[in-house]
Amino acid sequence: MKTEVISVDKNVDEEKCYAQAVEILRSGDVVAFPTETVYGLGADATNSEAVSKIFEAKGRPADNPLIVHVGSKEAALTHVQEVSAKALQCMDAFWPGALTLIMQEKPGTFAGNVTANLDTVGIRVPNHPVALKLLQELKLPLAAPSANTSGKPSPTLAEHVYHDMNGKIPLILDGGATEIGIESTVLDTTCEPPVILRPGKVSKEQIEQVIGMVRSASQNKTNAPKSPGMKYMHYAPSAPLYLIENEARLIEKAIEYVQKKGKRVAVISESEYPTADYNFPLSTESLYASLRKCDSTDADLILASVESGMQQNDALMNRLEKAADHKWFS
Repeated sequence: MKTEVISVDKNVDEEKCYAQAVEILRSGDVVAFPTETVYGLGADATNSEAVSKIFEAKGRPADNPLIVHVGSKEAALTHVQEVSAKALQCMDAFWPGALTLIMQEKPGTFAGNVTANLDTVGIRVPNHPVALKLLQELKLPLAAPSANTSGKPSPTLAEHVYHDMNGKIPLILDGGATEIGIESTVLDTTCEPPVILRPGKVSKEQIEQVIGMVRSASQNKTNAPKSPGMKYMHYAPSAPLYLIENEARLIEKAIEYVQKKGKRVAVISESEYPTADYNFPLSTESLYASLRKCDSTDADLILASVESGMQQNDALMNRLEKAADHKWFS
């Protein structure tokens, strides 16, 4: 399969490019597109055969549910039932935006492989002009996880998608760099109080200002996950990644220790370390790009510096812990 990349900007025929994407999606195939969080790999959420192509392209476990993207609050409400007042408040406060709401699916609305055969579904309205235009033209809900190989760093540029998906999907819509750089916050509104299943740009504090108390979920690997990012190792680069306390002397000693063993080390940090073989920036926006840049080097080991005060439910810490599989350098 040839993978085409179309840059969606004023220099191309936008209507033609969206028409091509819509035709591919309606025919039961997949299209990668930008959102404000990361690039998504979209398929018609009502078509199980189309959705299966997402799992095939990503190598994604079948029990990992997919988030559904729709073009408006009104569209979302046609697909769910028993919507709580707090869910409605969150829609008004945060949509379009980086908040996914877990709600009760209307029976038979989505393909079973979208929801992992649960009776709940995660839905959001993305805040990106390309994603919104595509959804408005398509007039169908899109199941769209991140457009990367399962378990690897999520894509924040079209070139990241191309690296992972070349030859696996027919089309990538290039909308430039994503703004936020990590996936949406996921809030389960089917329980009281609501529970944050995955932290993201929309913080616990912001949500509580709108609906009052919410809880953070413990990562219980034995339960069927209602949200992506709860069960499996995610975001991992090729070389082993270790977390390390953000203390200069400690990091310098770690670099020296690794190099004395004849290995090359990359450091992801807010500060640069001249003795390291490679340095890459650390922030929410740059994390995935930095992890992918590590993959383009010959580094044998990666150190990611972590502030001691970083909260366990912080979005950046959540992604770092999963990328490192909770390993600390010691």
